[in-house]
Amino acid sequence: MSDLAERLAEIVGTANVTTGDAINDDDTHDEALGSTPATPAAVVRPSTTAEVAAIVAVADEMRVPVTARGAGTGLSGACIPVEGGLVVAFDRMAAILEIDTENHLAVVQPGVTLEQLDAATAAAGLVYPVYPGEYSASLGGNVATNAGGMRAVKYGVTRNQVAGLELVLADGSTMRTGGKYVKSSTGYDLTQLVIGSEGTLALVTEATLRLYPRPAHQATILAPFALLDEVTRAVPEVVASGIGPLILEYIDLLTMSIIQTGLNLELGLPQEIKDTAQAYLVVCLEDEHEDRLDQDVAAVAEQLAGLGAMDVFVLPPGAATALIEAREKAFWLAKANDADDIVDVVVPRNALADFMAEVTRVGTEHASWIAGCGHAGDGNVHLAVFQKDPDVRAEVMLGLFRSAIALGGTISGEHGLGRTKKKYLEALEDPAKIELMRRIKAAFDPHGILNPGSTFD
Repeated sequence: MSDLAERLAEIVGTANVTTGDAINDDDTHDEALGSTPATPAAVVRPSTTAEVAAIVAVADEMRVPVTARGAGTGLSGACIPVEGGLVVAFDRMAAILEIDTENHLAVVQPGVTLEQLDAATAAAGLVYPVYPGEYSASLGGNVATNAGGMRAVKYGVTRNQVAGLELVLADGSTMRTGGKYVKSSTGYDLTQLVIGSEGTLALVTEATLRLYPRPAHQATILAPFALLDEVTRAVPEVVASGIGPLILEYIDLLTMSIIQTGLNLELGLPQEIKDTAQAYLVVCLEDEHEDRLDQDVAAVAEQLAGLGAMDVFVLPPGAATALIEAREKAFWLAKANDADDIVDVVVPRNALADFMAEVTRVGTEHASWIAGCGHAGDGNVHLAVFQKDPDVRAEVMLGLFRSAIALGGTISGEHGLGRTKKKYLEALEDPAKIELMRRIKAAFDPHGILNPGSTFD
């Protein structure tokens, strides 16, 4: 390993290679609940694609496992390193290379954060729409996990926004996929194959991302319901209205209580509503024209009232911002309240009500507390599981995943599998599909050095 450190130092300089006790604890884990940190042999911080390529070539030659790391905000253990392996951290590759206002594209290095990109695009009157709830997250990590978030109901997830990538392959060679063009029917789509692969196929060193005009006006509606079932059944109706909400979220009673208490959030709701509402629907709308936005708000409010809402509140801008920010912090609040695991299954929108009934059944069967919220507009359910017994908790997770798959859904909508959820893929997914994934992995990474142990063993 001393030989490894010396060769890495020759590539990036001694100051950018960390070994032994000098390795920062942050580089040994991400934010996945219940995961075990691991200490790599070295952490290296390149500044160019050429340096990344040279690093990976050395790792391939010496058969050293390589784990790519962005901001470390992931929730599935995908950037937990292999003990004794190598971490390639991208915080020195954090340049916005171009904001192309004519083609509505941004070209960024992987260490650029969502916050940095949002500031740059705002200055140009544009927006990168993927927002998974943590603005310190890096674009490279978002590509690796196919990050989603609340705005996915309108704009889609990361894979819908990536036009092209620059990659370093497992042997240290480089490749470009996609580009600034709008469409292509030229062979296999390698860009899409790499997105969501959690660093197991290649290291992303540059991404070309789609941008959109930034609407000038927003409004947020909060609709309390007496039953969670009424919320989930209302969601497909709102989507079918054609108005196209920016955000369409549900929050159950327990999560709303945690949010309001933990963040001292005051929404001005009548006490009767607080005492009786079992769930809430949050609808955020946007438009370039204020009068059109007002018409859409009125139409959605009327529709929600007809779908059984106890009342409909158009929140003042300050309260709306506070609620959206609080909803984005739901995971951190669950973590602070000692949640034991998290779930981010996705099911068809019209199956939300049936899935939530299954959540109640599974929780009752295993004496477990399950609280949640989610991106109701695209069927992505986020649940915090409170169950200290690891064996019982595993049964709870299996029960939830089986129920989602039976309803036409899948294990993860946006967090990925990483190290913490891969066992459920093995247990529940089609073996033929897993075997094909393994063959793809072997084609990209014949020596198995890229993030081994993530996604599948």
